[in-house]
Amino acid sequence: MFADLPIDDFRQAIHDWLRENFPPGLRGCRAPTNGHEPPVGPPGEFELWKERCADAGFGTPTWPIEYGGAGLDQARADILAEEMAQAGAFNPIVGLGAMMLGPTLLEFGTEEQKRIHLPPIARGELMWCQGFSEPGAGSDLAALRMRCEDMGDHFLLNGQKIWTSYAHHSDWCFAIARTSTEQKQGGITFLLVDMKSPGLDVRPIQLINGISHFCETFFNDVKVPKENLVGEVNRGWTVAKRLLQHERTGLSSLRSANAKTYDLASIARRYCELSPDGTLADTDLRQRLADHLLSEQAYALTLQRRSAEEEAGLNPTTPVSTLKNLGSQVGLRLGELAIEILGNRSLGWEGDGYTDEELELTSLWLHSKCYSIYGGTYEIQNNITAQRELGLPKS
Repeated sequence: MFADLPIDDFRQAIHDWLRENFPPGLRGCRAPTNGHEPPVGPPGEFELWKERCADAGFGTPTWPIEYGGAGLDQARADILAEEMAQAGAFNPIVGLGAMMLGPTLLEFGTEEQKRIHLPPIARGELMWCQGFSEPGAGSDLAALRMRCEDMGDHFLLNGQKIWTSYAHHSDWCFAIARTSTEQKQGGITFLLVDMKSPGLDVRPIQLINGISHFCETFFNDVKVPKENLVGEVNRGWTVAKRLLQHERTGLSSLRSANAKTYDLASIARRYCELSPDGTLADTDLRQRLADHLLSEQAYALTLQRRSAEEEAGLNPTTPVSTLKNLGSQVGLRLGELAIEILGNRSLGWEGDGYTDEELELTSLWLHSKCYSIYGGTYEIQNNITAQRELGLPKS
């Protein structure tokens, strides 16, 4: 219905749809960053908004209609995002399934896999986690050792994964395992694993900010049906690399959205000493805050340019690895500046005596320390950019 409208008519139709369907009690609420957070806003309104977005396909707007999307091109998807932001709305269908697995299945999955797994992701009905990193395979992911044996009518998994985000809340896991030791990258296979499978043991890890979304995940003789193989046996590295591109692009977009959630300039005016003319009295802080806001805006524009280039079928001028590191820098500076601005109001991250905003910003700062690590470490991304994009030799 929406996908076939001319651009101007499409924008007006989206504007009207939002006015009719977005619950007013959610206006201004902070958008969820994953599918496991408690609902925001007045009781029932988040669930209602989620259902309406799912019915329209707006949770995954560029996915084909038959798989639960809205069938929009990127230009119309950008307009949808713009109109949502203008209305104080947000996309309620988030998570690793929508951000990472879905786009990967659209490219590499069988028709049966697409029809089984994509519609529940598009409706936010099933949650997914990522079984990639292992205790001895982080930055060098291809060094993974979890064994995958072909047992005839199924595969058998044995091994351990680490930093499995939201594994304790997830219904399914997309994982890579070793099916051959003859080649490093060539012996890896990509599988879809039901988290209710016997032999799975998930143990949450408490982080410095008190959150426990990372987990250890142990696979003990876990059976995986053959139909859950994505791509070919021993060729899962190609699928995994593509998924990692979606992950890094998605993380970059999330950091950009997160930066827009917190108006540091406004927060600084409330917490810091002001000059008679209303500017920050600390000229050094004022300069660094201005530099950050300029970088934040430039980064957002870079994301928009890359999206436009992909829509036009052009080779993006900013590689994913570069984009990921730029986003990490913006996120780290956001956390550091927020803590400096709050001063002694940033000393606690739980308990009484602090506002919700203060607790959130302190937690954001603590969490930001992982930005340069997860999704591909800062140093590895620089190596990828140097070797693959600039053609520099390996040291």
